[in-house]
Amino acid sequence: MALLDQDFTFLSTLVRDQAGIVLDAGKGYLIESRLMPVAKAAGMNGLNELANALRKTPKGDLADLVVDAMTTNETTFFRDFFPFEALRLQVLPEIIKQKSDKKELNIWCAASSSGQEPFSIAMLLLEHFPQIALDWKLQFFATDLSREMLERCRKGAYSQVEVNRGLPALLLAKYFARADGQWFIQDKVKRMVQFRPMNLLDPFPVMPPMDIIFIRNVLIYFDVATKKQIFAKLRKVLRPEGFLFLGGAETTLNIDPNFTRLPFDKAGCYRFAGPG
Repeated sequence: MALLDQDFTFLSTLVRDQAGIVLDAGKGYLIESRLMPVAKAAGMNGLNELANALRKTPKGDLADLVVDAMTTNETTFFRDFFPFEALRLQVLPEIIKQKSDKKELNIWCAASSSGQEPFSIAMLLLEHFPQIALDWKLQFFATDLSREMLERCRKGAYSQVEVNRGLPALLLAKYFARADGQWFIQDKVKRMVQFRPMNLLDPFPVMPPMDIIFIRNVLIYFDVATKKQIFAKLRKVLRPEGFLFLGGAETTLNIDPNFTRLPFDKAGCYRFAGPG
């Protein structure tokens, strides 16, 4: 069920009152993507049920979980849910059909932070498209400005709090091992991804034509002129039939007319509007 206006108003007011965060009417997507996992973990069917529960008990553990979900700036496994559903249901099946002869797949996660995003994609491939991991030529790059974050990615170690955020228990049991109070992702998942340092403001290095680019929740920090420069560089590395994923609060609208948003539910997925 879609988020009702009165429930959006209630949830945004609760977050504002308890955390000082102002969410305007255009942030419905943000509330849905951040709070849906909270509702599901509490055994609820949707955000309207979550809002009703919080009306009865506006203070307590559930309210704390809601505020925490809306205030965290850290990356999480399967962050925002919808992009990964689009990847699984629409994007990868189309690419597999397109490239069944070449059997080559190129993926790039820009601003990979501590690695949850690329590892989420890698696990998604292993779970739903094992043929890619087995007999396709996969070039999967993940880049970040922070070398400290890249070292974290290469280590693949996560705290209990980090694996609790967005990672299904089944995938935790299947692809991680616990040691010394941390969860370590399996080597077979780490080997799928090449982690490299990269500043998005610099000229891009030589890269193969990308089928999928995830550049989510980073462009929001740049001004319009810088965004235009980055989109121009992205156009040079994205394959003409490729897919570009932006964060929920990001858009190409009024910035780069060469992209059009695809009608995948809340996925922030774009494609070339015409020839690249």
